[in-house]
Amino acid sequence: MTELSGLTAVVTGGGSGIGLATARLLAERGANVAVLDLKPGMEFLGVVTDVTDDASVRDAIGAAGDGLGGIDVLVNNAGIGAIGTVADNPDDEWHRVFDVNVVGMVRVTRAALPYLRRSAHAAIVNTCSVAALAGLPQRALYSATKGAVLSLTLAMAADHLHEGIRVNCVSPGTADTPWVGRLLDQADNPGAERAALEQRQPMGRLVTAAEVAAGIVYLASPAAASVTGTALAIDGGMAGLRLRPRA
Repeated sequence: MTELSGLTAVVTGGGSGIGLATARLLAERGANVAVLDLKPGMEFLGVVTDVTDDASVRDAIGAAGDGLGGIDVLVNNAGIGAIGTVADNPDDEWHRVFDVNVVGMVRVTRAALPYLRRSAHAAIVNTCSVAALAGLPQRALYSATKGAVLSLTLAMAADHLHEGIRVNCVSPGTADTPWVGRLLDQADNPGAERAALEQRQPMGRLVTAAEVAAGIVYLASPAAASVTGTALAIDGGMAGLRLRPRA
């Protein structure tokens, strides 16, 4: 499938996990891809980027836009996690996680807008989370940032619709990514913790990075030309289903 042939795409946080899976699928579908990450790897046009630093972001977007010959698709995927209730994370941690997960998305989008405005097929896809829609234990800070991402997505979609820029987000459930793997490794009983996360999702398993990537690529593609201001749940039914226990 080459429905993205001739298009260019920038993926933040594309060095691993969902971002890397997305970069690979975009390339597989024909797009030319640049990855912005603290450790972007060598698989694509890689630009070392710190999304908390505006100068770093502007330089990186400029390098990616020039290297690709423009930017048609922006995937705002860079993000970090946090564990705890509102009582557990100090102020500096709240500022740090919001700086990456929300303000970082703003910085990257702001820098990319001049390129996107020149594109005949401009699309932005933000990585949100089921945590924006469902109350999860020990995720107060992380959930707050993802709630902000959801609202930001809707506001961006409204602001840039008449510029020909579509803006959507994906809301994954708990995904089988390196970050979740590190959390499991820190648990007293990693096997039991993994089983609990799997049981929390109605489908009984973690979402894969490839499944999230497929949703992102759909929203970025011409097939979604009439889709904007939408949050696509890729969560195994976690946000919307209330199943009875099976006998």
